[in-house]
Amino acid sequence: MADIVNRTDAVISPLRAHFGAVGRVGRGIRWYMTTLMGDTAYATYVAHHGRHHPDDEPLTERQFWRQRMDDQDRNPGARCC
Repeated sequence: MADIVNRTDAVISPLRAHFGAVGRVGRGIRWYMTTLMGDTAYATYVAHHGRHHPDDEPLTERQFWRQRMDDQDRNPGARCC
């Protein structure tokens, strides 16, 4: 009976490691895409503002995005459109 349990454990451990690696890759891809698309920009701004300007009130999310779009319109940089 103990032999069956050991065989099962031997199969489950590599599967668990494989699915753990797949999960890490998936989370990495999700992080990259949300960062690339700017989905985390406001949260990053608030964290930075809290660390470097703790006495000042951060912009609201609406103000943040308005300022970001205005900055991009004034200085398009390397974007195509």
